[in-house]
Amino acid sequence: MIRAVPAAPASGVAPGTRRIRPHRGSGTWRVAALVILASLAVACGRRMPPAPADDAGRAQVLIESGNQAFTAGNFGLAARRYAAAAVIRKDDPAAYYGLGMALSKLGRDEEARAAYARARELARP
Repeated sequence: MIRAVPAAPASGVAPGTRRIRPHRGSGTWRVAALVILASLAVACGRRMPPAPADDAGRAQVLIESGNQAFTAGNFGLAARRYAAAAVIRKDDPAAYYGLGMALSKLGRDEEARAAYARARELARP
């Protein structure tokens, strides 16, 4: 059986239907989203202080970052940080010592011995 569908009135809404209005909430979800984004931005900004202009300061920041990674158990990242510090300051025994510790934890014993030897050479007066 076929039913006849009444024509839509000029208002564009068929008879017997309700208009659906968009939700006009208080916007608290927007405020919550902004608060979360702002807190993430602040938290990300705390991870690493601004890079110093001189090489000694940059190397020290990398060594401290390597120390944090080592303490957290991320030995691969720690080794990369120490190696970067050693590239910046080739005469810094702390960078080579940290590199040796991280490489040792990664099971790369020969490379660790070489890093320890370099640290020992640089530490001698």
